[in-house]
Amino acid sequence: MLEKKKSNFILEAGTDEAGRGCLAGPVTAAAVIIKDFTLLEKINDSKQLNVKNRLFFKKIIESNATFHAFYHIFEEEIDEINILNASIKAMQLSIAKLEIEPEYIIVDGNKFKPYKDIPYECIIKGDAKFLNIAAASIIAKTERDNYMDIIHEEFPMYNWKKNKGYPTKEHRKAILEYGPCKYHRKSFRLLPDQLKINL
Repeated sequence: MLEKKKSNFILEAGTDEAGRGCLAGPVTAAAVIIKDFTLLEKINDSKQLNVKNRLFFKKIIESNATFHAFYHIFEEEIDEINILNASIKAMQLSIAKLEIEPEYIIVDGNKFKPYKDIPYECIIKGDAKFLNIAAASIIAKTERDNYMDIIHEEFPMYNWKKNKGYPTKEHRKAILEYGPCKYHRKSFRLLPDQLKINL
């Protein structure tokens, strides 16, 4: 069972991102402040949940149990400011979208930048330790997956409905065959060195 909170602050926000390692699409972050822990006790890190369970918990998170928000940073900005800065910016902007300002922030991973004057702590594998980060990971993952399903319809040859933009063999084979599209991150190594393409 995951821990409820890291601090003694009532308004503690957990934040996490999804899609950092993808070749296409946005990096998506979410922030969650839990109001009712009893409804969310069985939540786990999104990576440990199947699609059905993620969507089930997403509905609970989006009920009156939490304050929550998410934010996409798209491929053009990722290429401009790099994926680490884009991930941090997405987390900060998801926090900014919350209905209420947190008193404390816990961040999944080991990198963050100060947001306003709110104290924060980075926690490696925090999504497997604290409920608010786990809830944020579910929102980030499901919202990003939903976006990838939408743009799949525009470019079905990459099969983003299945691979969500991650560097699978199938995805890379499609990039080699069709070339990259407007949703691909041009600053990423889209193909191994032995299979270069002209961007």
